[in-house]
Amino acid sequence: MSKDLEGKVAIITGAASGMGKAMAELFTAEGAKVVAADLNEARLEELKSEFSAKGA
Repeated sequence: MSKDLEGKVAIITGAASGMGKAMAELFTAEGAKVVAADLNEARLEELKSEFSAKGA
């Protein structure tokens, strides 16, 4: 990835699944800091664990 979003912050709602999760993954891979929000706290915790394991 090109890291075009290095130094940027993205706020993503619905981040625990579907398109929101895909956007969070892409933005993180591009270097952005991601603030993830979702009503499903359990899935959001899973997302946090996945991202932490990847070093995000």
